[in-house]
Amino acid sequence: MTKLIRTTSDHPDFISLVRLLDADLAKRDGDEHSFYAQYNKIAMLKYVVVAYESAKAIGCGAIKEQAPGMMEVKRMYVLPENRKHGIATLILTELEQWAAELGYGSCVLETGKRQPEAIALYTRNGYKIIPNYGQYVGIDNSVCFQKAL
Repeated sequence: MTKLIRTTSDHPDFISLVRLLDADLAKRDGDEHSFYAQYNKIAMLKYVVVAYESAKAIGCGAIKEQAPGMMEVKRMYVLPENRKHGIATLILTELEQWAAELGYGSCVLETGKRQPEAIALYTRNGYKIIPNYGQYVGIDNSVCFQKAL
């Protein structure tokens, strides 16, 4: 059974999973990785979810305020051997519930065109493509999404 915990970006399991995520993204993004990396720092994230299976950390995600009333979903990752079992949806749903509990009305996020499984996840969970926001305006590889909570 999958167990989810709410924590912060100081959690060692979150830090370990994000290292694996960054290594994967470095391969997918190639020369563009340094651009994205500057916006994916994890210091001071107050709202982090880590998923466990039999006491092993298998996935994570986080939210941070993007604008008043709006949270941004960040650092979503599930270990390759644990994919296709609904873990990412569990994490995303927990993050959305947490954002709603904190009084936020929507979530936004950015993912890359080279991450088709992420695009499918967000579409499956009710996210709609929106114009690229913030630092992603004009970035061809970026796809931005929003969902009302």
